[in-house]
Amino acid sequence: MTWWLWAFLGLFLLGSEIVTPGGFYMLFFGIGALVVGALVGLGMIQSEWMSWLLFSVFSVASLVILRPPLRRLMTAERDDVSPVDTMGGETAIVLDDVPPGATGKAECRGSTWNAHNAGDKPLLKGQRSRVERVDGITLWIKPE
Repeated sequence: MTWWLWAFLGLFLLGSEIVTPGGFYMLFFGIGALVVGALVGLGMIQSEWMSWLLFSVFSVASLVILRPPLRRLMTAERDDVSPVDTMGGETAIVLDDVPPGATGKAECRGSTWNAHNAGDKPLLKGQRSRVERVDGITLWIKPE
């Protein structure tokens, strides 16, 4: 194949990475095709079989070498902490009277939650309270 066909194939594969769900596979085959296109264009590769062999080698090598760090980089931005786990210290409004050690309802972040009174005083309806921890779908709250 001529150099421009390799370049076209490489650009097509790079573009197809954008429209496919992110597994970062097509990207590396696109890199392999662009490298082979450059080598063919510079006259360093003359035979067709060598072009295909080097395309395979460059694609697999770039996949093996570059994919793990790229995946780590892309997933490093996400925290494995769910938003619920960060609710400690938030303010909740008690929706029911809740005696000490009992469970009632409270509103936190615009949602209604089961709320366990972790304090030693009763919580009254409408009272502000502080979230101590989250246990499943139950907030452990104490009066502010």
